[in-house]
Amino acid sequence: MRITFMGTPDFAVPALVALHETGHAAGHDIACVYTQPPRPAGRGKKLRPSPVQAKAEELGIAVRSPKSLKPDEAKAEFAALRADVAVVAAYGLILPQAVLDAPAHGCLNIHASILPRWRGAAPIHRAVMAGDAETGVTIMQMEAGLDTGPMLDIVRTPIDRKTTGELTAELAELGAAAMVRVLDDLAAYPSAAQEDAAAIYAPKIDKAEARIDWTDSASAIEAKIRGLAPFPGAWFEISGERVKVLLAELSEGSGAPGTVLDAGMTIACGDGAIRPIRLQRAGKPAMSCEDFLRGRPAEPGMRLN
Repeated sequence: MRITFMGTPDFAVPALVALHETGHAAGHDIACVYTQPPRPAGRGKKLRPSPVQAKAEELGIAVRSPKSLKPDEAKAEFAALRADVAVVAAYGLILPQAVLDAPAHGCLNIHASILPRWRGAAPIHRAVMAGDAETGVTIMQMEAGLDTGPMLDIVRTPIDRKTTGELTAELAELGAAAMVRVLDDLAAYPSAAQEDAAAIYAPKIDKAEARIDWTDSASAIEAKIRGLAPFPGAWFEISGERVKVLLAELSEGSGAPGTVLDAGMTIACGDGAIRPIRLQRAGKPAMSCEDFLRGRPAEPGMRLN
């Protein structure tokens, strides 16, 4: 297979590495890597290449980072690669129909959910926040619709008490292995249409929804905390200061929602209670609840916003 790889964040790096490492044995060749352009980052706002670009350059693979694939020139450059297949993993740009059609076998996407559940931009966050028992990756044939294309393979994994950060790393590895398997014997993976009636959309996380609503149940709040960890982080306010909760556990207790119930910072919810395990103050590193309370005690009876 002559492959064009298209990806941007850390999630896509394991697939790039796996295809590169297995390429010679399987007869694959990554002709080019497409990724989003470098973005300003850090205090100096210097341009920083995407994780995929950094890894591709380390591996000695040619990189292109167009701002868009819609111009005719960009489409022609893509088609000129004469790829057998394009492998896509969290690329982040819309692929015009001409790009989808250019590779002989089209564009195959590593999508981080069990389709058709959680189509869209934030499938891992949404699966955790919804309290799903499992999630996974789907290898799918891309088409013009949003994650609507036929499926070639699905790999499942339990969510348990994992955070979005932990699941993202796990699914990246599962997706990389699945894509290698599919490309090694593409004919053995016939496509299956999605059941559109069962589709659920996973919209991008809005910063406003990261605020904890203490009137929600303890189980919903705990799932929200895991679903938004490590980014953007579920948060509350204490004495006017915004604090993120990166990990929490269900706890015994009841009271007015948002009330601190004990010296260990158990917090009453609409139904039940939670106890934060790991918190982060603005501009500070993450810390244990014990360390947090040494610097800012939360007295029983205090109400959190």
